Amino acid sequence: MIIGVGTDLLDIRRIEQTLARFGERFCARVFVESERVRCDRRANRAACYAQRYAAKEACAKALGTGLRQGVFWRDMVVTSLPSGKPILTLTGGARRRLEKLLPEGMNAAIEVTLTDEYPMAHAVVVISAVPNGIKGPPVA
Repeated sequence: MIIGVGTDLLDIRRIEQTLARFGERFCARVFVESERVRCDRRANRAACYAQRYAAKEACAKALGTGLRQGVFWRDMVVTSLPSGKPILTLTGGARRRLEKLLPEGMNAAIEVTLTDEYPMAHAVVVISAVPNGIKGPPVA
């Protein structure tokens, strides 16, 4: 059962400008260390940051709160499986909000897809409730 869907489209040039103006201050406010390490290794680091920023926005929309009601940027962490498939791990206020949305006896499964085609980055997040015992992507 789908309990939330979110999408976000972001102009990568906006992230380029933000990185040029605020640099590490912006990155530390929005991204956890593992996300920063991954993006900083990329040739086009702004596109990497833009995808993850869009994923966090999309996740906040899927949670039905946006970035308020205790949901913060660093509560939503984008990583990848060894296959390269992106995954979202929720902690803190985002995790608490997710738990409120889940019906009793259900676990969360979060699917995320990321893409970019300069100058745009796009992310879609689908949060589903699945019966206990059915394994979805890790949620933390």
